[in-house]
Amino acid sequence: MDDINTKEAGSAEAKNEKVKIIPAVLIISALLFLGFVLFKGIFMPTPTPDNILAYREKAELLKPQVLKEDVLAKIKKDPAGDRAKYAIFISVCDGNARADVFTGTGETPQKAWDSANSKAEDRLREKGLLPRWVKADILCQCQTVSAKELKRQIIAARHDFYRKGVSFTPSFSTALLEAELNGAKIFDYDKGGINLKYLNTYLKKAGRKVIKNLPKRYRLFTCYGWICDEDKTVYELIDSGLDYGRRKIDMIDRDYCQYLLQHATTFLLKQVNEDGSFIYGIYPRFDNNIPGYNIVRHISTIWSLIIRYRMQPSPELQKTIENTLDYAINNAVVYKDKNTAYVVEKKGNEIKLGGLGVAVITMTEYMDVFKNEKYKDVCCALGNGILTMMDQNQGSYVHVLNTNYSLKQRARTVYYDGEATFALCRLYALTKDKKWLAPACKAADHFIKANYAQYKDHWVAYAMNELTKHVDRPEYYAFALKNAQDNLKNIAERDTTWHTYLELLMVTFETYDRMIEKKIDTGKFDIKELLKTIYIRADRQLNGFFYPEYAMYMKNPNRILYTFMVRHDGSRVRIDDIQHNIDGYYLYWKNYDKMMKFGLAEIAKTACDKVEPDKEYNTDKEEADE
Repeated sequence: MDDINTKEAGSAEAKNEKVKIIPAVLIISALLFLGFVLFKGIFMPTPTPDNILAYREKAELLKPQVLKEDVLAKIKKDPAGDRAKYAIFISVCDGNARADVFTGTGETPQKAWDSANSKAEDRLREKGLLPRWVKADILCQCQTVSAKELKRQIIAARHDFYRKGVSFTPSFSTALLEAELNGAKIFDYDKGGINLKYLNTYLKKAGRKVIKNLPKRYRLFTCYGWICDEDKTVYELIDSGLDYGRRKIDMIDRDYCQYLLQHATTFLLKQVNEDGSFIYGIYPRFDNNIPGYNIVRHISTIWSLIIRYRMQPSPELQKTIENTLDYAINNAVVYKDKNTAYVVEKKGNEIKLGGLGVAVITMTEYMDVFKNEKYKDVCCALGNGILTMMDQNQGSYVHVLNTNYSLKQRARTVYYDGEATFALCRLYALTKDKKWLAPACKAADHFIKANYAQYKDHWVAYAMNELTKHVDRPEYYAFALKNAQDNLKNIAERDTTWHTYLELLMVTFETYDRMIEKKIDTGKFDIKELLKTIYIRADRQLNGFFYPEYAMYMKNPNRILYTFMVRHDGSRVRIDDIQHNIDGYYLYWKNYDKMMKFGLAEIAKTACDKVEPDKEYNTDKEEADE
């Protein structure tokens, strides 16, 4: 019995020893693990994420630009005010969503940079954001205004043309760049001031603190800026005027035009649906498709695809062009009889003269490129349709018919007259049948008598350029030049990108150049002023090109990147807007060497100096073909 008790006691002691050993082992293990973690943290740090490394690489390229002496020398002490001192904004975008913007303030520009940079890195670690583009802005000018004054300034501006950033607090704890404010529709151009609902929606989605009430005073500011793109190229941004926030370009030369054309036509090709229709357009601030469709704009857009083929032919592109043409023919062309056809706009259930005109222009352009007569019959039938809408004694047209061919609207837009006349000239070039040329001349006589130069119409320029290839009448040449000459000042001063102006100017240059070749008197026409205006407009239209520095503040940057837009309509991207930009830059590209012989290189050096926008035209409606 004693032996049994002794064994049990020994067994209990052994168990107790084991119980004591287990916690000790756990403690030792924990200490060893902690030591390993500390060792690893000190001697084997965690690898820096790839997105942070990519960001740092681009930030380090931008930092010397932001903090260089000649930049800081232009900025007065404490430009952001007594509390914020200096302010720097760093925008980071992966192309899939709006840029994240980080504000840094400090007693020195370096401290402001460090603050913004630290916030950017923290957010990149948190979100895993890939920095495709990194943009840096340093505040250079600032002023305090009342809410009443801000409202006045915004109401006075054209939509989306108010280009100042806004801080809602003196400390710049809530401050937004101009591009953020316009990109998220925070400026209220109809009522003036700030739209609190859109502001807070933007702040909330950005992970920032919302504002309960708008302040009574605001700090308005502008910046010097730079962007580092996906290729690690740094571009300095323009810091004032209509070009504010856009990269600086040394010279718009032939290669740069090709760059623009390549991107814009590539965008259009991506908009072609399987059935041959286009994605009509996009409002990019919130990535919404533009509702409806316009067959006139569909047809004119095909011209741009043909331009792409001229520059870069391929069998696949030819199929795409034919698919889009067939869509128009199958869905919009109707025959009154076997020899007379029209283009029906289904949305309005009507026949527009301009639809017939652009259909003939586009199809003859196709046949010229592909050296065939595939669409000759339908073009002639549409030409007969145009003639039914023309008073051939007066040279005037009616503009809109009902689908039963009765008159709906005698006059809608002057553009239709030029389109129809251009089409008649193209039909003569195609068939050599004077039945097309005689009415085209009648229309030209009407243009001269009614002084169509007052309309600054690119289609009239196209028509007169084409007509003078076949008819050598001095009055036609004189009017072709007058159509531009009378309008050069207004065109140069136009504040928007009004894309048809470059077409008008370039077509006029072609007419002038042909006159010089034929030794036809050009009178007092000022070729230097024409070239200057051409360069001003080519430069101005870049404000409507979706560079990354513009696109990164839209909801879905990748969708609208490197194409053309209309800023004053919510940065609208629509197929016809793109088409007119392409047509104008193509003519610039095509005629570049000739313009250089006339002195463009020297003229371009100062062409854009001191060009002030003409406020008189701020209410004009800008619709090219409607």
